[in-house]
Amino acid sequence: MKAIVLSLAFAATAFAADPPTPPVLAIGSPVPDFELPGIDGQKHKLAEYAGAKVLCLIFTCNHCPDAIAAAPRMEQIYKDYKDKGVAVVAINSSSPLGLTPDELGYGAHGDSFEEMPLFAKDSGWTMPYLYDGETQTLSSAVGAQSTPHAFVFGQDRKLAYTGRLDDAQRKKGPVEKSYLRDALDAVLAGQPVKEPVTRSFGCSTKWLWKQAWREKDQKAWEAKPVTIEKLDVETAQKLRANGSGNVRLINFWSTTCGPCVAEFPALVDAYRRFQNRSFDFVSISLDPVSDEAKALKFLEKQHLALSDRTKESVEKDGRKTNNYLFSGDNPDKLAEAIDKEWTGAQPHSVLLSPKGEIVWRHTGAVDPVELRREIVKAMEGMP
Repeated sequence: MKAIVLSLAFAATAFAADPPTPPVLAIGSPVPDFELPGIDGQKHKLAEYAGAKVLCLIFTCNHCPDAIAAAPRMEQIYKDYKDKGVAVVAINSSSPLGLTPDELGYGAHGDSFEEMPLFAKDSGWTMPYLYDGETQTLSSAVGAQSTPHAFVFGQDRKLAYTGRLDDAQRKKGPVEKSYLRDALDAVLAGQPVKEPVTRSFGCSTKWLWKQAWREKDQKAWEAKPVTIEKLDVETAQKLRANGSGNVRLINFWSTTCGPCVAEFPALVDAYRRFQNRSFDFVSISLDPVSDEAKALKFLEKQHLALSDRTKESVEKDGRKTNNYLFSGDNPDKLAEAIDKEWTGAQPHSVLLSPKGEIVWRHTGAVDPVELRREIVKAMEGMP
């Protein structure tokens, strides 16, 4: 009971006034000691980098679009400087408890420790990747403001540079100006860094105290009404034509289909993650029309509401809901209207381009990471 009272008190405090963000470590300050778990299954301490001429800590995460775009550049810096005596270490400073679902709409992975190896593999990383999201002790000590945020310590392990990697932000490919490379070159040459402090631009560090906002967001989502309407073939054809301008995910399911029920939370999660972007989700139940109340009850339990951010695209289609129950007599006509290659097996998902073209299809329960990868790929270059 005491823990519950403290939790409520903390939440009330967070809503009233957010705790102050730890200040950035001052130039000339010693590197804080640390011991953090890595994706290699080992614990890594500051002492193991004692032999390096320069220690470069880059605080980053898996979800931020700036961090995702910078990931290949981080790996290239690691490769280019590892034989010069520079230890480049990436550190996930983000707490997954401080993230609302809609902050995860630019990549396939969240910020949990379990997702870090997947992110590193997708990014082609061979550099060390450590986790500070559980306690954020080191992130707080250095004042990691956003992702990515670099800190360069000389051989005396005093801070020589802090700030951004470069000016590329979310752009991919080579960059003309790299503040981090300039700093590393200067420290290796025994020279002062010309610009020792720059601002780190990117997603703010997701501090543990932001959990209160996540809980508030969850309650607001669960309070949204969930609706379902009957679907005829003509409306199904409009769904396939996809005049919304969005990437659209359509899922066929039923309450008596075990894999359908099992995968549904992942579909709702994907919808909530990408709701701020050019994306919408449509569920189509194949339950008997007489089981409409049963289908609606299931959808309510799953909290598949219509996001406020996708209402405009729904209205553009002349619709009022994102959930349907097929009411026609012949399901073949439904399949022909949306995906002629669908055999009828459930669950079945299709991903549509803004032009109504199927860019990905899957029969059977989806793999959540694969689904998110396909959505990200389909939305490449879209807002």
